[in-house]
Amino acid sequence: MNDLVAIMDFGSQYTQLIARRLREMNVYCEIFPYNKFPKDRQIKAVILSGSPFSVLDKNALDFDLGSVIGRYPVLAVCYGAQLVSHKLGGHVLKSEKREYGKAIMHITEPDPVFEDLDPATQVWMSHGDSIEKVPAGFEVIARTSDVVAAYRSTQDTYEHPVYCFQFHPEVTHSLLGKEMLYNFVHNIAGCEPNWTPASMVEETVSRLRETLGSDHVMMGLSGGVDSTVAALLIHRAIGSRLYCIFVDNGLLRKGEFQEVLKSYEGMGLNVRGIDASSSFYAQLKGVTDPEQKRKIIGRLFIEEFEREAHSHPEVKWLGQGTIYPDVIESVSVHGPSVTIKSHHNVGGLPEKLKLKLVEPLRMLFKDEVRRVGAELLVPHTLLSRHPFPGPGLGIRILGEVTPDKVRLCQEADKIYTDHLRESGWYEKVWQAGAILLPVQSVGVMGDERTYEYTIALRCVNSLDGMTAEWSHLPYELLATISSDIINQVKGINRVVYDISTKPPATIEWE
Repeated sequence: MNDLVAIMDFGSQYTQLIARRLREMNVYCEIFPYNKFPKDRQIKAVILSGSPFSVLDKNALDFDLGSVIGRYPVLAVCYGAQLVSHKLGGHVLKSEKREYGKAIMHITEPDPVFEDLDPATQVWMSHGDSIEKVPAGFEVIARTSDVVAAYRSTQDTYEHPVYCFQFHPEVTHSLLGKEMLYNFVHNIAGCEPNWTPASMVEETVSRLRETLGSDHVMMGLSGGVDSTVAALLIHRAIGSRLYCIFVDNGLLRKGEFQEVLKSYEGMGLNVRGIDASSSFYAQLKGVTDPEQKRKIIGRLFIEEFEREAHSHPEVKWLGQGTIYPDVIESVSVHGPSVTIKSHHNVGGLPEKLKLKLVEPLRMLFKDEVRRVGAELLVPHTLLSRHPFPGPGLGIRILGEVTPDKVRLCQEADKIYTDHLRESGWYEKVWQAGAILLPVQSVGVMGDERTYEYTIALRCVNSLDGMTAEWSHLPYELLATISSDIINQVKGINRVVYDISTKPPATIEWE
């Protein structure tokens, strides 16, 4: 079993970045709500995250420091650092002004956490409180011109050291933050860098064999990276007892149903294709609300699985390709989070399905899934495919979904994707797709006036989908794509390019 670093989440927007940084170092970690400490796990170190809250608030998020301090090496970041000071006898003061942005940190005491670092380095501050006095048994090891930047427990205070950073080492604006995290998890906590693709496969398959026993599993495949890698892991664990289906909901990309079925040939997976497009179109008729569309699509998928399950009574489990960002975005420190949008893979199964859920990728980020896929010898053409939402074009067609609108979106998306592939841009970006807007505008084609739909092109760069920047595609390429879509897809006379980031926008429009 890999060493576990438990990251206790107090609601910081940067908590996921801590996990990303540690996973990049091949150190296994998980994020837990601050009030659900994993007492039953083998923990190597604990990190307390930042938070949008203040330790001085009446209803501040509290944590039993006694459950971790002295028992494990601890790194407390921002709110965590203030919480340690506030609860252990130090003094936290409400700042006259919020300190947000870059600051220069000066190391005042040499320490293993700063090994091989310059004596002065840029860090990223984001706090409204300041630590005026550290608790007894602690010492300041770094400062900025204005505040205590870092402090730690003295050598004889606890069996395991406690480090407290007022800044955020996990963000790229802290120029040597990753090195500090490395020093903490490797040099201080003694974590081994053993979270590798090979170990991910070995550990996951072993766990699946133990969980599934001699049971049969049914899994819906989408042709995407997540469901394919999840299916191959389950197949490696239980072999022919995995039964896969691929449902054509009428909302796939152009030609995708046939292409996906062909791509699975030779992988050893038992896959059956089901054309259910007419049922999906019928149920989506007249529906414009995004959440309602997602729920209808999710329900119809479940109904298809239910029908298949009845014809395979030996099946006890439903496999899904849920990945870690889905899980993180669906849970907050207060329990269920404010719903940004429903994740089709999160939320359990209806009781009538009478199947248990197995999710081999539940603790992996997207880039880790691709690394595992490469370890499993998944073809590069499949591994390099862009993420595609579970509800498909149902949420890339804003407003009501109709067969004609699906055709428009498919044709535009195919032209867009083909140009990205031909120009070499497809593998340089994280995700791209065409969105059909419920907007018609006036255009001129030849001597005729047109009144047709608008396509928005979305293209982003990301590591794991948690945050995303819009991709700076060349103007000449965008011009060619726009021209070909308008000239070749009857019904579209305008193309726009989305240059918003996540956050505040999401990658998909619905």
